[in-house]
Amino acid sequence: MYGRNELIARYIKLRTGKTRTRKQVSSHIQVLARKRVREYQASIKAMNLDQVSKDKALQTVANLSSAQIVSASVMKPQTPFPPPVRYWPGPVPGQPGHSQDIKPFAQPPYTTLPAPVPPPISYESLPPPRPTAIAAPVWQDRTIASAKLRLLEYSAFMETQKDRETYKHLFVHIGPSNPGYSDPVLESIDVRQIYDKFSEKKGGLKELYEKGPHNAFFLVKFWADLSGDIEEGSGAFYGVSSQYSGTENITISVSTKVCSFGKQVVEKVETEYARLEGGKYMFRIHRSPMCEYMINFIHKLKHLPEKYMMNSVLENFTILQVVSNRETQETLLCIAFVFEVSTSEHGAQYHVYRLVND
Repeated sequence: MYGRNELIARYIKLRTGKTRTRKQVSSHIQVLARKRVREYQASIKAMNLDQVSKDKALQTVANLSSAQIVSASVMKPQTPFPPPVRYWPGPVPGQPGHSQDIKPFAQPPYTTLPAPVPPPISYESLPPPRPTAIAAPVWQDRTIASAKLRLLEYSAFMETQKDRETYKHLFVHIGPSNPGYSDPVLESIDVRQIYDKFSEKKGGLKELYEKGPHNAFFLVKFWADLSGDIEEGSGAFYGVSSQYSGTENITISVSTKVCSFGKQVVEKVETEYARLEGGKYMFRIHRSPMCEYMINFIHKLKHLPEKYMMNSVLENFTILQVVSNRETQETLLCIAFVFEVSTSEHGAQYHVYRLVND
């Protein structure tokens, strides 16, 4: 639902009011790509290059996707030869500028005259060094985390007992992660693109985002795993578990709102207290029973014969989870969940975006 073409279509709708399907967007990208390829091929042929270099450049273009071809940074006509190297090159990116370039060694002429005696050096006390800026925690821009709270794990599942064995099926799952500073930061999506997917009543996404803090808002796209047998009897347990790590000893309130066609249909509110573990305050909501509405929704979805039918239903189904400080009502995390059916043999998948308002 939020692939490249879908996002472009929603952006067009947001900026111009015109409706475009993802197929129309894909077709237009292909048309632009063919036009750009013709222009690029003409520019390559016009260059004073040998045939081998021309063939190599044209083959490179042939291996690109339509989206890469349309990208201006990829298709700028460039000569395949590097510029001539100077003996004293300019500054290398990321290195000091001309003031510290290497220069030829200039040796002073020999002389028998004594060198002048330097004046005495006076020492003055230096001002105390400025404190080094504290870098943000590595996980703050790379995971679902605000300045005060981080989501460590989230799952919705079904458990059944068979032959004295417990079987667990994960519908959706966000597992623990340990990012490094070399990992990319989260991609961003304009929050206004999804306002219509959630309730506009008091406490809705729009009101919450305007209130802030903006670094607490995220979008998670789930590809839910509906494969396998899903029990409909009383022998199955449907539950949700989540775990958070915080910086303060507080009590949190977790509100989970289910929306259909942008209207709230059910809300569940839970309270959890902090437990100090390893210098951090941990919050765990373990095996919270799934509401009856969600269980029935999963069963009805599973009975649809084709996955494209399931995705059509999920197009208008969303969940908004808001974690707040119970005493001050401050928003600590706000996560908007959207869904499609997974086609991967590896089961449930997900992708996280940061919500912004550019």
